[in-house]
Amino acid sequence: MLQSQTAILERNTTLSGDFATEPFETGWTREARWFFQILSTEGDPQVELTTQVSPDGLTWVDLDDLRQVSGELTTWPVREYGHWLRIRGTMTGGSVKVRIYLALKS
Repeated sequence: MLQSQTAILERNTTLSGDFATEPFETGWTREARWFFQILSTEGDPQVELTTQVSPDGLTWVDLDDLRQVSGELTTWPVREYGHWLRIRGTMTGGSVKVRIYLALKS
């Protein structure tokens, strides 16, 4: 039987500067998809995000290239990852209030 789970890693959180989400254990899954939703902005923020992977939830490495966020909702799939996932990001020119989801399937 297939399983699915949606984790809300950030809810109504204001981000600025450099940031990273809490790590989430994903070893049981085959598919993952990030959803980065901007709820409100201050200033003219420029947001860059990348997925990071970890074998142990402590040591991290970038999995993909930086992506620029545009619009209210940005999403991307993640493939061939290890046991832990998180998002690392950089924000310049302001701040954003966000909701960040990680959708998983086995």
